[in-house]
Amino acid sequence: MKKTFLLPKNHTLNTYVTNNFDDLRFSYLFLPFFLLLLIVVFLFIENVFSIEVYTQIQKDSFLYLNSQFSKFPDLQFNLTQLGDVIIFLPFLTIFIVYAPKFWHALLSSLLVSSIFSFLLKKLFAVPRPAAVFDNDSFLIIGKVLSGNTSLPSGHSIATFTILTSVFFAFIPKELRFKIIWFCSILIVGLIIAFTRVGVGAHYPLDVIIGSIIGCIAALVGIFINKKYNPWIWIGNKKYYPVFIFVIFIWAIALINKIIAADLIIFYFSIASLVTTLFIIIDIYVKK
Repeated sequence: MKKTFLLPKNHTLNTYVTNNFDDLRFSYLFLPFFLLLLIVVFLFIENVFSIEVYTQIQKDSFLYLNSQFSKFPDLQFNLTQLGDVIIFLPFLTIFIVYAPKFWHALLSSLLVSSIFSFLLKKLFAVPRPAAVFDNDSFLIIGKVLSGNTSLPSGHSIATFTILTSVFFAFIPKELRFKIIWFCSILIVGLIIAFTRVGVGAHYPLDVIIGSIIGCIAALVGIFINKKYNPWIWIGNKKYYPVFIFVIFIWAIALINKIIAADLIIFYFSIASLVTTLFIIIDIYVKK
């Protein structure tokens, strides 16, 4: 029988996601931790023992990447918004209906990633590029960020937490499609993450380290959820009125973002959210 990328007909999407999560092993954490170790070794070789050295060894790469990416300022400004969960998650709200197991794991992963981001930013307290370099030497798109919250990139953590969860939830069964799926997710993630350099908000290593931490957070969240699953109520139709209310408030928040900055990505985000809202309302009315 010819194999396809499509899910088996005898599986619901939620069952497919559940089975994929059940197949995960703790050994999957070895690669991201190994990559972090390589970065630590690199920083050790470069004698990076201070914040000043950390920022200065990246000056040339930061300025170069910023100059290249900022040739497309509108694209950079739109794509970098996807590092904000308020903007990214609406594209995935449809799975509240069709694959609630995905959202069970995703919420646990995002909670873990938020803790990682908060603690590590406090621990390292690295100043943003705008607080270190001459602001006239590079392009800043959007709000000027100059606090001591550069390492790691929170947007990169969030992006890779979400995309890693998506990757493992919907990973195909056939090897060639797994490779295509992996490459697609990785490319999309890096494009979104490196917009943080393009808009002048982060150094390259902030983004790379944040992306790896996001992968770790996603896996840790999935493992926690497999054991405890505090979000089991998500997907239960009796709670649909709660989702309707939350999505409605969420849509208002997106409208406020559109008013503040008329970006096309906001319209795509709110369109996805409204689509999910209508589907949930329709299902709840007909139940």
